[in-house]
Amino acid sequence: MYKNLVGRAVVLALASTSFFLSSSLLSSTAAQAADPLKIGFVYVTPVTPAGWTRQHDEGRKAVDAALGDKVKTSFVENVPEGPDAERVLRDLAMQGNKLIFTTSFGYMEPGLKVARDFPDVKFESITGYKTAPNVATANARYYEGRYLAGVAAGRMSKTHVAGYVAGFPIPEVLQGINAFTLGLRSVDPKAQVKVVWLNEWFNPPKERDAAMTLFNQDVDVIAFHTGSTAVMAAAQERGKMAIGYHSDMSKVAPDAQIVAVQHLWGDYYTQRARAVLDGSWKSGNVWGGVKEGMIRVGNFGPTVPKTVQAEVLARQKDIADGKLQPFRAASADVRDNEGKVRIPAGKALGDAEILQIDWLVEGVQGRVK
Repeated sequence: MYKNLVGRAVVLALASTSFFLSSSLLSSTAAQAADPLKIGFVYVTPVTPAGWTRQHDEGRKAVDAALGDKVKTSFVENVPEGPDAERVLRDLAMQGNKLIFTTSFGYMEPGLKVARDFPDVKFESITGYKTAPNVATANARYYEGRYLAGVAAGRMSKTHVAGYVAGFPIPEVLQGINAFTLGLRSVDPKAQVKVVWLNEWFNPPKERDAAMTLFNQDVDVIAFHTGSTAVMAAAQERGKMAIGYHSDMSKVAPDAQIVAVQHLWGDYYTQRARAVLDGSWKSGNVWGGVKEGMIRVGNFGPTVPKTVQAEVLARQKDIADGKLQPFRAASADVRDNEGKVRIPAGKALGDAEILQIDWLVEGVQGRVK
């Protein structure tokens, strides 16, 4: 009898322990299933009130707003391109981030290297072009917004001379300079664009100095492809006109800004996060523009006539509808600034050709360095 009681007690104890372990395991599994998707963002500059990095951070916030407790986002700012980027990416992967957005061209190679060591992590290379099974790329057709800004600049300039402060002579920047010039000269055929190269993305003092130099050379409207708001502040200080880029920069230059070209990343980032959550994420290459809502021109300044605003917005609609392509030659050849025909009359550049632009269009005073 005693032995039977002891045996039953042992069996009950084991059953109880088994139930407890099973329940704990189920609870643990449920908790793990409910864990949010960790998403990391890597930024090449500090998060400033406006600019390239600000727009990506607005995109990150849009993911938080759309997906709530399903995700947990974080970012690392001011990360130099190169070896330090690789260290940061490894840290993010080891911290459990399953989706990582790298928001500068120079992160492409470090990202590919880290991705090979973390095959269960999805990487998104923004402005990169190399893919892998767990690495996708995405970019925006910034040049579409540049063309539209050129139209506004051409209508507003009194000196017929525009300035352009540029970071590096890579295809993306050359596309922008050329599209801006084509838009400018579509309404002011004699207009010229003067370019200053910085060979840096983010250096506010140098950006400001470059703008001031251009203003001393008859430039009365200026555009830029760098990371800060220094060019806009310089235009405000000198009483000149400027094109806001990346973000609406009217708070920095309320009188100077005539229009802004905005980059909108929120929808894309949210779609990609959803794809990871539902298991549908695939590598690929996205290049979206006005039609896809990744580029928008607006936020006109107080001095821009309604007729000019209407013209720019009408051309923006034409781009969205496929009726206007900045790199299409209408009735005349498009030549570079050394006289070579680059787009024959009636023809348009395809995406592959646009992505490899290494020349400056007629009307630009400057060289590809």
